[in-house]
Parts: sequence; structure tokens; C-alpha cells
Amino acid sequence: MDRRPTRDEPVVVERHAGAGATSVDVTDGALPDTAIATDDDLLALENQVCFALAVAARGVIGVYRPILEPLGLTHPQYLVMLALWGRSPRTVRDLGEALQLEPATLSPLLKRLEAQGYVTRERSVRDERALDVALTDAGRALRERALGIPPQVVDRLGMSLEELALLRDRLTEVIAAVQRG
Repeated sequence: MDRRPTRDEPVVVERHAGAGATSVDVTDGALPDTAIATDDDLLALENQVCFALAVAARGVIGVYRPILEPLGLTHPQYLVMLALWGRSPRTVRDLGEALQLEPATLSPLLKRLEAQGYVTRERSVRDERALDVALTDAGRALRERALGIPPQVVDRLGMSLEELALLRDRLTEVIAAVQRG
């Protein structure tokens, strides 16, 4: 049975790495700032899926930033353009569902893309309550320039297409699991 050390007892923290183990003695009974949690510590930062996903997402988006800059796009705007290059026109609702974005988040993106001349927003002739978003000629032409983005991202990440496809597939499974609740 584990018991907590008293204030006067040393604390030994071990992390098993390969063949050896590292231990740290602390004489005041408190864990040191340099202590490393064990692999089975459920609250260790490095064991958190959410942390790995958050850091990876920030890092990958950071890789895109300088690649998208010459096209005048932010990463969220690029995602909108990808959806529209796949199918245009689309309703705002349909775009929001495809991108998993709320209307309050999507609307400013569309306004900026419209100001840049890449999309138009018009009331749907089929349903006046719906707003159709369509590519302009400039928006369609931008697709040709964007064809160079994926190879640059692959190169900067230093991963093979196979590794990235496997990662994407696993992340898609995570997304589906989250949506199932």
C-alpha cells in the first residue's frame, strides 16, 4: 500500500527509460521542479492526448503561415477556399458543417474573402433565408497557385506522404469518436 511521505522523509521519483531508471531524492518531502512523472501518471502533461494535439495543431498551422502569406490567406481562409474549390456555390450553413465552424466564426472569414475578391455572397434563389457563397474568377484562379502548398507542407514537416495519410486517418477517427460523444 502506498503512503504519502511525511514532511521530513525524502521522496524518490523514478522514471523508467529503457534499461535504466533515474531517481531523484528530495529531502523536504515535496516533488522537485525537475521531477519527471512516470509513464503511467495519468496527469503528466506529456501523457495527455489533448496536449499533443494542441501543440501539433499549432505547429502545423505555423508551417502553413509563411506558405499561405504570399497568397494573402490565413489558415482558416485557406480551409474555406479548399471547401469551395471542392464545390461552389455552397450555402453558409453547408460550409459551416463541412468546416465544423459556427456561423459567427465563418461569417468574418467570408467577409474578408469577399473583400479580397475571391468569393461572392448572395441570397439563395432557392431559399431566401440561405446565403450562397460562390467562387469568383479570381478565387478559381487562386486554386492554381495553391497547388504548390501541399508539397511545401510535406517538405517542411519532413514526413512521408504515407505517414501523413496514416496520421490524417487516425485523426479522422478521433474526430468521429468525439462527434459520437
